[in-house]
Amino acid sequence: MNTPVPVLMYHAVAREPNAATRRLSVTPEAFAEQAAVLDDLGFHPVTTAGLAAHWRSPGSAPLPPRPVLITFDDGYEGVHRHALPVLKGHGFQATLFVSTGWLRGAHDTGGGLDTMLDWDQVRELAAAGVEIGGHSHTHPQLDQLDDDTLWSELIRCKEIVAAELGAAPVSFAYPYGYSSRRVRARVRGAGYRQALAVGNGLARRAQGPYALRRLTVRRGTTTEEFERLVRGRAIARDFAGDRALTKGYALVRRARRIRGKAIGTRV
Repeated sequence: MNTPVPVLMYHAVAREPNAATRRLSVTPEAFAEQAAVLDDLGFHPVTTAGLAAHWRSPGSAPLPPRPVLITFDDGYEGVHRHALPVLKGHGFQATLFVSTGWLRGAHDTGGGLDTMLDWDQVRELAAAGVEIGGHSHTHPQLDQLDDDTLWSELIRCKEIVAAELGAAPVSFAYPYGYSSRRVRARVRGAGYRQALAVGNGLARRAQGPYALRRLTVRRGTTTEEFERLVRGRAIARDFAGDRALTKGYALVRRARRIRGKAIGTRV
């Protein structure tokens, strides 16, 4: 199966998120309604690992009809409190990408933008069939890091997840969606078998396993817009503003990298 697949990117699921997470949060009621839309339209959620395995070896890893991915970034507590009962109710799979330094517990380095999951809750999510993937340790812009710091972010995240859950993560999501050829090579070298960006487009096999696109679901996403997204309709129109901002910021970040290299050379 080489047809495009919608990969939905969620963050917080909360009634009263703080200012930092509000735009990229959804209410519990909206999440429940969106899950019902997927069910009514005959979509079958799979995990990130499941989709990637199928695209690597279609014959040995078949997919259900009309596959879709439900993914959550960062590790907000509402994924356990509000999203998990909905996922269980529909029998849906999902993937949670955790920033290990943001989760409550022994590895907490601070920085979480709202109330975060603790490791017992992550274990409950994993036991319910949610794939746990990596999202770095402290959620930096990975393409702005030097090689040693980048490697530490990837490996520390992987090792903590493995120690807490008994299995190393095989899927990764880039914080902020930012990557580069160097970052993607390091992610692969760290042992992650696939990685998700943002891109606000449908995922396609031709994108390669380390640059699969996702669709942002946020507080302002209406039911009608959500249905268009999963059907793959009017995506360019709905995300036109986001893409313009992304292109502009990419130029700024490229200039920063060049300036940083020039300063390093002078030193």
